[in-house]
Amino acid sequence: TRAVIAAIQNGDLENTPTQKLPGFNLEIPLKVAGIEDQILNPREAWSDKAAYDAAANSLVEKFVENFTKFDVNASIIEAGPTT
Repeated sequence: TRAVIAAIQNGDLENTPTQKLPGFNLEIPLKVAGIEDQILNPREAWSDKAAYDAAANSLVEKFVENFTKFDVNASIIEAGPTT
């Protein structure tokens, strides 16, 4: 949303606590002004957590598999999703 982009651009997230999004190797903020906390973590936005886990794991596997098909710099692979 615009609030997330504005917070990034304004530097509002620089000292915000984060949590790691499992598998994706991403840090997501725990709080962003103007955004409901439960939508910051995609897993919390799904009513069926098992379905989210299955979809997320499938997506991570697809990322990892795709990296093997192309000449991708090792630093990008290391920063990307992991199984």
